[in-house]
This record gives sequence, structure tokens and C-alpha cells, in this order.
Amino acid sequence: KRLIDEAARIGADAVKFQSFRADQLVTPQQEAVYQAVKGCELPQEWHRPLAAYARERRIIFLSTAFDEESADLLFNLGMPAFKVASGDLTHIPLLRHVARFGLPILLSTGMGTLGEVEEAIGVIRQEGNEEIVLLHCVSTYPSRIEDANLRAILTMREAFGLPVGSSDHTLGIAVPLGAIALGACLLEKHFTLDRTLPGPDHPHSMEVEEFESMIREIRCLEVALGTGQKAPTAA
Repeated sequence: KRLIDEAARIGADAVKFQSFRADQLVTPQQEAVYQAVKGCELPQEWHRPLAAYARERRIIFLSTAFDEESADLLFNLGMPAFKVASGDLTHIPLLRHVARFGLPILLSTGMGTLGEVEEAIGVIRQEGNEEIVLLHCVSTYPSRIEDANLRAILTMREAFGLPVGSSDHTLGIAVPLGAIALGACLLEKHFTLDRTLPGPDHPHSMEVEEFESMIREIRCLEVALGTGQKAPTAA
């Protein structure tokens, strides 16, 4: 709830959680990995109060569904769109299941080839769902600046005629600003109250003050980008 409070206060448009069950991702025989993943689960009983609290704070509640049962839970909460993680770009049964809800899908593409992205889009469209936003992503944590490859945003937009955003894991705000300048329609970044907290994502997440600065710079950049019309201004 403190994360939701801070995200709402600094002007983020949405908060996004992750909805998975360890027993759907890892076999219990892999005990160390299983316990690590189990420790990161967002309890199912937390979902409804968190979604309600986000609505109370007037910020969009989203979550990534990693399995069909989690997707059903999120749909029943009235979530306005689904996020599909990069690791599930080729998980055809999950893509079909989520697509059938008819809600917009934010499809992350880290580690994917252009052909795999094309196949995933085709699967979603076969279920009658045309509401797709692609997210350019580099699936390393944190990502190196030299691996950001922001021009892939342009490549995917040209190849598929779909809106493209960025799910970014670099440190700092240079890459997010570059993505927006290249026309990214949304930006996803990891967010934490404290980078030193225990857990796998905190060290490469943005703390509140840095995230607030990034939002402020993005809003300025959106204004600065203008209309694209080449003509003298009133000024």
C-alpha cells in the first residue's frame, strides 16, 4: 500500500504487480529455486484489497499473469488490461487464454525474435483480440546501456503497425527518455521504497525520488516533442 501511495503521489499512471504461483513455475524438486520463487509470491488474498486501494488512490491497478488461474483471478477483479511477461512470449496456451478476455494486452518481448513476436501477435488475433501493445524489453537485471537497442521500438512499430512501449531495466533515466523520444507509448520501470530491501528486484529498481524525477522529465519531453508540423510558432 505504501508503494501504491507513493506511485500515486508522484504522478505515475499505473501500478503493476506480478501474479504467479511457484508450483506453476518450478518443480518442488528444485527446492532452492522453488523456495526463492515461493517467497516472492503475492498472496492471492491480497489482490482484491490492493486493487480496491489503487482505485481509492485513483491509480490504475495492473498485474502480470503467469498462469491461467492467476489470469482468471485478475479478470474477476475488473483489471482494465493484461501484462504478459517476456518469458511467456512463446507460451501459446497462456496467450490464447488471456486473449479470450478481450482486454488490451501489454506484450513484453525481451529475448524474443521478430518472428516470435509475429507469432504471438497472430495467436492473440486468432482469438479475436486486436488490442495489443508491444513492449521492447531487454531481459537482464540491470540491463547495460549498450544493450538497450532502443531502435527496436521503431522496428517493431514499422513491422506490425502496433503501438510500442518500453519495459526498461537499465539504471537511471537516459534510456527511458530515449524511448519516449522515439515514440514509446508507455514506460514500465521497477519501483521500490528502498534498494537495500531483501528480494531479487530491489537492487535494480528506482527509488521514489528518482522515479518522480523521471516522470517529471517525461512530462516535459512529451510537451517538447510537439506536433511535428514544421512552421513558425506564435512565439
